[in-house]
Amino acid sequence: MATWTALTTLMGKPAADALGAAMERMEPEPTGIGVFEVEDDSGLWEVGGYFEGAPDEAALALLAATFGAKPFAVSEVPETDWVAHVRRELAPVEAGRFFVYGTHDADKLPEGRVGLLIDAAMAFGTGHHGTTLGCLRAFDAMLTDGDSFENVADIGCGTAVLAMAAARTTDATVIASDIDPVAVDVAEANLAANDMAGAVACVVAAGFEQDDLRAAAPFDLIFANILKGPLIMLAPDMAAHCKAGGAAILSGILNEQADEVIDVYARHGFNLVTRDQIVDWTTLTLRKA
Repeated sequence: MATWTALTTLMGKPAADALGAAMERMEPEPTGIGVFEVEDDSGLWEVGGYFEGAPDEAALALLAATFGAKPFAVSEVPETDWVAHVRRELAPVEAGRFFVYGTHDADKLPEGRVGLLIDAAMAFGTGHHGTTLGCLRAFDAMLTDGDSFENVADIGCGTAVLAMAAARTTDATVIASDIDPVAVDVAEANLAANDMAGAVACVVAAGFEQDDLRAAAPFDLIFANILKGPLIMLAPDMAAHCKAGGAAILSGILNEQADEVIDVYARHGFNLVTRDQIVDWTTLTLRKA
């Protein structure tokens, strides 16, 4: 059966959440609903649904009118072998000593490089995005400069590629966390695929709000590849959980947002070390005074 999508945008999170909840009561019922902000702090939200079969466009029009959304754009999704597609599109990524690759490129791992296997079926956070690539480059630069680490946290870990990079190249205790339990499951699967089961503790947590994270602090290196808004909200906790002289590598920051993040973290005792741009995204390396 063909899959269909219905997408719209509207202003404000409360209205977007209400529209998403109303869509769940449609007949035929959508197989999935997504509600997310189009751009951090923009106030513009996208609401979308997936349907097995053509959705009721009259019902969608009524919902859009009710919640003040734009008319739904309805389209049929062509059948695609996404794993095969990702394998074609995702070439290995090189970031200094790190080589991030999929199973299909296992024979391309250069001798002497630190290989990090991220399967194409778990492509989020593979290293191809400018934010993850920027974090890997920043971490590689710190290692090249002779920095050493004993206690590392990867906050908002996704696939845990950054946590794995730390565990592969240091003797540090590494803990990885994500607010999404699915992401934590993916992180553990990736660790197993890299023969690193148990090398990183993976926990479900919002920020640092988790017993194992609090007990492991203070950290001498914290990765946080998330978004500007959460990074700013985390600044006080980041300062509280990073030891004096410790470092933070932050990304998920649009280039035009970087100055604001730098200013907020400066007020919490972090000094800028490096600032690296990859296309639209900035990665910051900060040092706590």
